[in-house]
Amino acid sequence: MQVHRARILLAVTVAIFVTLPRAGAAAPDDKKRAEREALKASLMQVLQREPLNASRVAVHMMSLDDGSVVFSHNADELLNPASNVKLVTSAAALSTLGPEYRYETEFLVEAESDGIKAKTLYVRGKGDPSVTTERLYGIVGELFHTGLREVQEVIVDDSWFDAERTPPGFDQEDSDRAYMAPTGALSLNWNAVGVYLRPGDALGAKGVVEVEPQSDFFVVENALTTGNARARRFSVASDAAGAQQKIVVRGQVPLGGSYMSVYKKIDNPPMYFGQTLKQMLNARGVKVKGKVKPGLTPSKAKLVYVAQSETFDLILKRLNKLSSNFVAETLLKTMGAEARGAPGSFAKGIDVVEDFLAREVGIPRGTYVMKNGSGLNDANRFSAVQLDRILRHMYERFPLAPEYLSSLGIAGKDGTLRYRFDGTEAVGRLRAKTGTLENVSALSGYVQAAGGEKFIFSMMVNDYPGRSGPVVRGLDALGAGLASVGSTLGPGRAVAELAGGEQSSSPQAEVVSRVKTYLALGSQRDSRNIGFLRTAWRSERDPAVRAVVAESLYQSNPQDYLGVRTLLDSYSAGSDVYGRLRSVARELSVDVPGLGSMVELAANGNAEALSRVIELASAASGDTTSETEMAEGLGAVARTAPEELVLALKGAAVKDRELATTLLARGLVLAGEAEHPFWKALKKSLGSTDTKLAEFARGLDGALSRKVAEEKAPKPLVPTQVVAPASAVQVGPGAVERTADTRPGG
Repeated sequence: MQVHRARILLAVTVAIFVTLPRAGAAAPDDKKRAEREALKASLMQVLQREPLNASRVAVHMMSLDDGSVVFSHNADELLNPASNVKLVTSAAALSTLGPEYRYETEFLVEAESDGIKAKTLYVRGKGDPSVTTERLYGIVGELFHTGLREVQEVIVDDSWFDAERTPPGFDQEDSDRAYMAPTGALSLNWNAVGVYLRPGDALGAKGVVEVEPQSDFFVVENALTTGNARARRFSVASDAAGAQQKIVVRGQVPLGGSYMSVYKKIDNPPMYFGQTLKQMLNARGVKVKGKVKPGLTPSKAKLVYVAQSETFDLILKRLNKLSSNFVAETLLKTMGAEARGAPGSFAKGIDVVEDFLAREVGIPRGTYVMKNGSGLNDANRFSAVQLDRILRHMYERFPLAPEYLSSLGIAGKDGTLRYRFDGTEAVGRLRAKTGTLENVSALSGYVQAAGGEKFIFSMMVNDYPGRSGPVVRGLDALGAGLASVGSTLGPGRAVAELAGGEQSSSPQAEVVSRVKTYLALGSQRDSRNIGFLRTAWRSERDPAVRAVVAESLYQSNPQDYLGVRTLLDSYSAGSDVYGRLRSVARELSVDVPGLGSMVELAANGNAEALSRVIELASAASGDTTSETEMAEGLGAVARTAPEELVLALKGAAVKDRELATTLLARGLVLAGEAEHPFWKALKKSLGSTDTKLAEFARGLDGALSRKVAEEKAPKPLVPTQVVAPASAVQVGPGAVERTADTRPGG
């Protein structure tokens, strides 16, 4: 009996012992399940809010710890990923070329040279995208120390790549902006040039224009003048001029102001490299007697020096952290040349990428569309699932994972994520690649949540209505929610804080006081204020004050793309921002805050700022002071960015375009120039091969000419009872309507 009891007791004890761990495991499982459900609920709340609920949205999130999909929404739909394509390009490049890869640029002379004097210095490029002015100067020093002292001519050989400078997608945008820079086997400064402007020493004096680096490659046409404190409206254009580059500067800069810089693309990379090299050789003591010419390196040429690039991880950082289109397209051609043979081409590079995706990642050809390596414009289609699959593949390849992950922007720390996710669990935990195009925003990458679990995610938004600011906040809310898994507060709180947007309007007296403070900070134009202003912008809930903080951020560093982006996202033509700031301006006896900076951006050709200025012109209707300000602003924009203004008017809403055209006519009359650049731009549009643009230009020319005639007509001394709309005024019998074709200089 005792033995039987002992057996029963032992059996019960074993049963308890066996079942205890299972009971203990159930609690974590339940907790994890609850966290997942809370995350899904929080993320769905974001997707159901405007503007995401009116957009095409794809989201896919997966745990790297257990491989489970934690959230999915339209994840298989092919969307435009914008610069998230760089995740694909960099993954393929790292796998194909290896983390130890370095570019080489070779310097050779003819075989008969004694090393001191050379008939020809050959420069054979292999596509190095990291050569800067500073590095080139160091290379020149190395050439000097080889003993080289005299060269007759310099031959630049970029035959490692084919002659096609830009890939599909770049043709959709006619722009000289630095992000449109062409590729070249010999490239310098990411194939962009710095144009520096500063005022003269008196009102009306000619402004100073300098290019960096200086060389005979550039032809500068300087029409810059010195104006008053409000005169900060200028344009810089860069165009090919045979084997040279023509830089045209128009507009005004303020007397006593500091220098300003603008970066523009160049069109002939090997000649840009070669002419700068010639300038530096002469300055260092290596005399170059002849010219710089394109050509091929003879097989018998003697190698003098080989310049190696920086390490591949640094090149990848520039690609992904700073979202360099130039580096992305260069890597595409490099893969083509290395894996398929020179000359490298975009088609060869795409073939290498597609082979990598099919063989290594398991994404079959034909299930996506990839036409370029940078994601520029409307040329690519991927699904969120496909991007996540690439992210997971790279994470699991230990020899490549460190370089790949470290190339991505860190939330709240650096790159294009430097000013995003402030105050959330995502800061320092989330690494991702941003993507931004017109009506496209994307974010894909990695995050280690507050609870320690690691996730990958891909989020894309296409065809959203309105401004990009609310869309970016929505994506940040999704990312912050994922980063908050396992935290004390959970994803719900993080999502609520980021997705809420501007919450309330403050009393007028309080707004006036705060605006005055931020205007003073902005007027200092001191980049050291940026950290404080970023915090203020993030925490500010009054939309009007927030817009002024955004302008102060922009003024503190006008060259910072993120500052420009913040201003464009924060400043609207509605009564909550522009309307209230007009009231504040009257109380403070100042110009309307933000308006000058928006006009400045528009005058520089920024397409989004141009659209915003047209909306502001419409909103100014009925306010005499505001109408005058907008008329002057549109006149300045029409002088420095005339072709861009025509396109912006074409894309504007009918009502906004009508009211803006009226004020533009007034601005042109105030300018008093018969040969105003806008008329020439309008005439050019009349002859456009784009029939829709030509047709629009014809209508605009007629309407604008009538409105100009009305502005010039003597005003009645006694108010009339009935005022005909501007569009109804007809040119009298026998009168010749002055249009872009008949106007002097038009």
